[in-house]
Amino acid sequence: MKINVKGTEITLLTVSNENYISLTDMLKAKEGDFFISDWLRNRNTVEFLGIWEKIHNPNFNYGGYATIRSKAGLNNYKMSVKEWVEKTNSIGIKATTGRYGGTYAHKDLAFEFGMWISAEFKIYLIKEFQRLKEEENERKQVEWNVKRTLTKINYKIHTNAIKNNLIPLKISRLDEKMIYASEADVLNVALFGITAKEWREKKPKKKGNIRDYANVSQLICLANLESLNSLLIKECINQHERLMKLNKVAISQMKILVGDKRIEKVEEYKFLKLKEKDMTTIYA
Repeated sequence: MKINVKGTEITLLTVSNENYISLTDMLKAKEGDFFISDWLRNRNTVEFLGIWEKIHNPNFNYGGYATIRSKAGLNNYKMSVKEWVEKTNSIGIKATTGRYGGTYAHKDLAFEFGMWISAEFKIYLIKEFQRLKEEENERKQVEWNVKRTLTKINYKIHTNAIKNNLIPLKISRLDEKMIYASEADVLNVALFGITAKEWREKKPKKKGNIRDYANVSQLICLANLESLNSLLIKECINQHERLMKLNKVAISQMKILVGDKRIEKVEEYKFLKLKEKDMTTIYA
């Protein structure tokens, strides 16, 4: 992932769900012959890095940091990224190799490095980073809404079929809910191989339900299974037979869906954005 800051292309990495920004790329924007080690020589830099590590790093080497801090700012003081990481057990700055090799820093530290390049560069860096995150969040939200809508529409059809064919007259609301839950578990077992209760017992720390953690392929298959189950219910096929049929269909469909990369792109996102622009133009 890359962003462009005042003509400088900068690489971003995600490490343990945290954003890291390439200091190697950022350095290209600084006029003159400078190195990241020049930034590390500054006493204010060392103190800032130390405070950040104390807050975020439970394995921070305070002894190694204290030694570095006592020498920071002296004329003969030199510090490389490798030395800093080895002596302090830092997690805020990382040196990587390979295709995206270079020195990376956690976004908090990278923004501070941006100030060392120039105040203007830091402001534009933060602006571009925030723009990227906003686009990511918007895309994820739309993808989530699309996935959930697929199941909600078919779930309406599914529950109506149950109500018309399985629920006797004057049934209590408690029994009605139990029937719904039972049919939902038929689909859960057919597709996921586990009931909702079993899933919650195995994953007590997770919020929501098993379907909230399904991927796009699973949600599409689930939507199809709900429609098929509605038809089987209308044909008065018992639950055991339906489960066997649904499981066979699930296996067959998932073999096809898992191999289709287009599903995960969720093209509906682009369609919805175009529709929003069209409606804005019409009512402008």
